[in-house]
Amino acid sequence: MNRRKKIKQLLEAHAKKANAKLAPRKPKYICKADRLKMEAEAAGDSPQLAD
Repeated sequence: MNRRKKIKQLLEAHAKKANAKLAPRKPKYICKADRLKMEAEAAGDSPQLAD
């Protein structure tokens, strides 16, 4: 493999990793405390809408 091809391959690999970080496939992690808080807010809001 010549030098030019090696450099090109490295640059393409770095660009691919950078793009993967910019557009993650899985959702952002929400800590357990925040999940419980959001769940409590959702449970607290639903009775108010019914009244």
